[in-house]
Amino acid sequence: MNLYKIETGFFKLDGGAMFGVVPKVIWEKSNPADERNLCTWAMRCLLIEDEGRLILVDTGIGDKQDEKFFSHYHLHGDDSLEKSLAQAGFSKDDITDVFLTHLHFDHVGGAVVRENGELKTAFKNATYWSNKQHWEWAVNPNAREKASFLKENILPIAESGQLKFIDVVDGIQFTKNIKVRFAYGHTHAQMLPQLNYKGKTLVYMADLLPSVGHIPLPYVMSYDMFPIKTLDEKATFLKEAEANNYILILEHDPVNECCTLKSTEKGIKFDKAFTIASI
Repeated sequence: MNLYKIETGFFKLDGGAMFGVVPKVIWEKSNPADERNLCTWAMRCLLIEDEGRLILVDTGIGDKQDEKFFSHYHLHGDDSLEKSLAQAGFSKDDITDVFLTHLHFDHVGGAVVRENGELKTAFKNATYWSNKQHWEWAVNPNAREKASFLKENILPIAESGQLKFIDVVDGIQFTKNIKVRFAYGHTHAQMLPQLNYKGKTLVYMADLLPSVGHIPLPYVMSYDMFPIKTLDEKATFLKEAEANNYILILEHDPVNECCTLKSTEKGIKFDKAFTIASI
């Protein structure tokens, strides 16, 4: 197995929304905001080369929405999905599987492109993976989450015939070296790939743990549909991860690609940060 980070650029989100009930005077120490209270976040995907398959986990925000849409998110940086794939030695046509942790626009936007006014899948040779529970949740969204589930990001995947569903069974094997965990606090049936890599356990955290700044239990995003569920899921997972020395791959942390945890008198804390390439 080989792993590659796929940076797709940075965007900005409201700091208060990202940290929920935690006061700004506390969270801004680790995630400073600009004059509009916006913090910078990464959109870091993961490319897994394993047993003849090339699996892309999440796809970033993409580029097909209009200027008004993107003006809310202040995209910046020199990275893109295509550039990062090329740096790893691959192209979109090489991807065999697109694993979508969930269908919010900053995770699935790059899965569909607009060419000559037509929407089509960006990875023509790939199988796209979601699960039926989350798919139904996304295509029939509640009013609060509707703005995150954009039909132009989602429906063309089903229309292409490339969509398949993973059974919603926690710990189900996706490949020999990858199993799937499910989380329900941020959105319904979010999928987290757990990898067996070089004798270590790695978990791609998606939006269960967006950054090292979200390790303290009360630091829960206002974007989460069920924050009490997130609290419970984080508490259980962080205890397991610390006890077993898991490496956590962070999708949205603007600085840290991966981290480990340590147990202290004040609870589980951030331990060390490092890059995917250094594992």
